[in-house]
Amino acid sequence: MTVSDFESPELRAVEQKVAGSSFYSAMRVLPKEERHAMFAIYAFCRAVDDIADDGIGTREQRQQLLEQWRDDVAALYDGRDAGQANFLARAVTRYGLRQEDFFAIIDGMEMDVAEDICAPDLFKLDVYCDRVASAVGRLSVKVFGMEEKPGFRLAHHLGRALQLTNILRDLDEDAAIGRLYLPREFLDEAKVSHGSPREAIDNPAIDGPCRMVAALAHEHYRKTNDVLREGPRGQIRAPRVMAAVYAAILQQMEQQGWAPPRARVHPSKAKLLLLVLQHGIAR
Repeated sequence: MTVSDFESPELRAVEQKVAGSSFYSAMRVLPKEERHAMFAIYAFCRAVDDIADDGIGTREQRQQLLEQWRDDVAALYDGRDAGQANFLARAVTRYGLRQEDFFAIIDGMEMDVAEDICAPDLFKLDVYCDRVASAVGRLSVKVFGMEEKPGFRLAHHLGRALQLTNILRDLDEDAAIGRLYLPREFLDEAKVSHGSPREAIDNPAIDGPCRMVAALAHEHYRKTNDVLREGPRGQIRAPRVMAAVYAAILQQMEQQGWAPPRARVHPSKAKLLLLVLQHGIAR
C-alpha cells in the first residue's frame, strides 16, 4: 500500500464534508498520514451513524445493515475481502486499531436502532457514551501514537465530554427523530416530564437538567486536561484542540441557556482559529 490508499475518493469526500467543522480544526494539526487515518475512522463512524439516524428502512433492515458492517470489519481482521470496510485496512495495519473498538461503535448504533432512546438512566447513558464516543477515542489514540494506559484514560474522559456536549447541542435535532438523551434522574429531579422528547425540551425547566449534564461534561474535560498535562507520548495536539473547541461550545451554550427557544451554537471561524493557535502549536 502507498500513502495514496489514504487518499481514496471516499476519504477525500469526507475531508471536503468536514472542512471548516470543529472536528476538522483539530485534525488539521496532525501530520498528513495520521490525518488521513482519522478521516478513515470518521468515515466509518459516519456510515454506521447514518444507518442509525437516517430513518430509512425498518428497524430490522437497519439492524441488518449494521450486521453487514460487523461482518465486513471481522473479514478485514481475518484477512478476507472486507467489502465496504476495505478503506480501513491501511489505518488498521499501520496503527494497530482494535477490532473490539469498531464493534463497540456498532453496538452503540444498535442501541439507537433497537429503540428511540428517551430519558435513559445514568448507567445506560454512560454505556452509550462509551460505545459511540469513547470507543472512537480508543481508536484515535492509537493513531496519535499514545501508550494505551494514558491513551485509554484520555479516550474515556474526552469521549464522554464530547458526547455530552453534543447531546446538549442537539436537543432539538434529536427530539425531531423521537430521541432524548438527557438522564432520567436529572429530569425527575427538575420535575420535567419525559413522556415524549418534544414535551420535555419544550418545558422551560429543561435548563436545569441540561446544566447538570454540562457539569458532568466539565468534569470529564477537567480529567481530560489532567491527562494532557502529564505530557504523554504521542500527537496530543489534536485531542488538546478538540477538548478546547468543544469546551468553548459548551461554555457558549451555558451562556445562552437551554430554555426554549434555543439557537444552535456555532463557534465563529475566528474563534476556531484562535483555539487552534492556542492549543495546537505547543506540544
